[in-house]
Amino acid sequence: MGAHSHLFACAAKQFSSVPLVLQEAHQSFWRQFVHATGGLGLPHFPIQAGMFLMLVLAFSACLALVNFRYIFKPVLIVLFLATSAASYFMNQYGTAIDWSMVQNVVETDARESADLVSLKMLASILLMGGLPSLLLAAADLSYPTAARQLLRNLGIALAAFAGAIILLMLMFKTLAPTLREHRDLRFLLTPTNYLQAINGYAKRKWSTPIVVLPLGTDASKGPAWNGIFKRTVTIIVVGETARARNFSLNGYTRQTNPRLAQQNGLINFTRMQSCGTATAVSVPCVFSALGRHGYSDTKAQSQEGLLDVLEHAGIDVIWRDNNSGCKGVCDRVSYVDVSQPSPGNPLCQTEECFDERLLEGLPELIRDSKRDLVIVLHQKGSHGPAYWKRYPARFRRFVPTCETNELAKCSKEAIVAAYDNTILYTDYVLSKTIDMLSQASLNDGVDTSFVYFSDHGESLGENNMYLHGAPYIISPPEQRHVPFMLWMSDGFSDRFKLDRKCLAARANQEFSHDNIFHSTLGMLAINTAVYNPKLDLFNACTRAS
Repeated sequence: MGAHSHLFACAAKQFSSVPLVLQEAHQSFWRQFVHATGGLGLPHFPIQAGMFLMLVLAFSACLALVNFRYIFKPVLIVLFLATSAASYFMNQYGTAIDWSMVQNVVETDARESADLVSLKMLASILLMGGLPSLLLAAADLSYPTAARQLLRNLGIALAAFAGAIILLMLMFKTLAPTLREHRDLRFLLTPTNYLQAINGYAKRKWSTPIVVLPLGTDASKGPAWNGIFKRTVTIIVVGETARARNFSLNGYTRQTNPRLAQQNGLINFTRMQSCGTATAVSVPCVFSALGRHGYSDTKAQSQEGLLDVLEHAGIDVIWRDNNSGCKGVCDRVSYVDVSQPSPGNPLCQTEECFDERLLEGLPELIRDSKRDLVIVLHQKGSHGPAYWKRYPARFRRFVPTCETNELAKCSKEAIVAAYDNTILYTDYVLSKTIDMLSQASLNDGVDTSFVYFSDHGESLGENNMYLHGAPYIISPPEQRHVPFMLWMSDGFSDRFKLDRKCLAARANQEFSHDNIFHSTLGMLAINTAVYNPKLDLFNACTRAS
């Protein structure tokens, strides 16, 4: 028994050194990470040391799952060799590894590959990969029975994973902004970078090409459109990172919605849940007919969405973007990018533009168009961590504000103040949009409506969490509870027989992004087989003819 315990201790010692060996190959990652966290120095040491320990624990948890006889050594030898090769190319040529880099490697011919081979490369791979592999191969590891080893591995994995999670939560305020602002770090961390890259390349190489299936091609305008020659214009504003909790319309103590509070006829729905906690999920999900439980990225890409159905019905759709694109939602409709700064434009800074730019030229567009319109405005909104960049200086009402993307340097109060200023500015932009539609209704004889919802919310320090993107099943309510508002001109509500008092009475009922697709079709009286009246929040408030 004593000899067996000694052998296991040797094996454990060997196993515990593996993550450290892998860490040594991360020169590119650590150079970038140290730079991103403020450089070397005592003030930045805790976050850098914490990151190191967290990665050791995370790698240990993963390796524990393969720590079995006949499996552990081959897996580690492959990792050592592959990691040493990947690290050499990253350190030597300053490259990051993604799926396209794997494609270059796979599709490069022998002569081109030979140009990359050198004695220095071979020496580096032998030293960083070959030598640890030889030591590991020569190690005499002893294992208990399979059942005991399985329990032991699970215990190690769970303990290491729990330790990594605890460290992550302790460092979240500093780490989350750093990783969000320096997304390229994930392409420098071995072995996860090349494993993800290989997976990404394989998916692109052997996956079936996506064919976009038509949806709602039977869509047509219902009886509410018959015999009426007035045009309709609906503006859908897609907010960014706006959480309902910080809207004074929802009871927030700060007056973040002074202008919207004065808008006659505005209906504010207080209990709207998002489809996801990140733009890349929520935007394609909300414009699809899939719903949160049926949504997947592949499904959304392989069929048309709400904007396509509206065009099938004969309505012109325009997407105006001040964000990072529409995530495939607007691929088949008119697209206008207003996010790029133009010289001399007061609504733009050096690198980006304020959301007011989404409204430039809209009154003329509405007046001059001969067709019915649905215009989607995709905001920059409250996207963090650089909240102070999202609003003009005159909207810096709540102070002091955090004016750095390193949130650890700011108090929670300063972070919230900067965020609240973004909501104050959003209040201004939304109110200005409604005023514009009201004027179009009065002056141009257009029936107008306005819908606003955010893609997801944001954490601002609750339970030491910041930003967004948490897995939905464990995400806090601040990342899922989003604002949702509706405004209609008198002509619009009369034309489509929408009872505003009835809708106002439903303002405190629970809704979600699942309702947006069908409610939009219902609000505009579009007939199609893909419409589900049970998910149309307007259906119960449509007056009989």
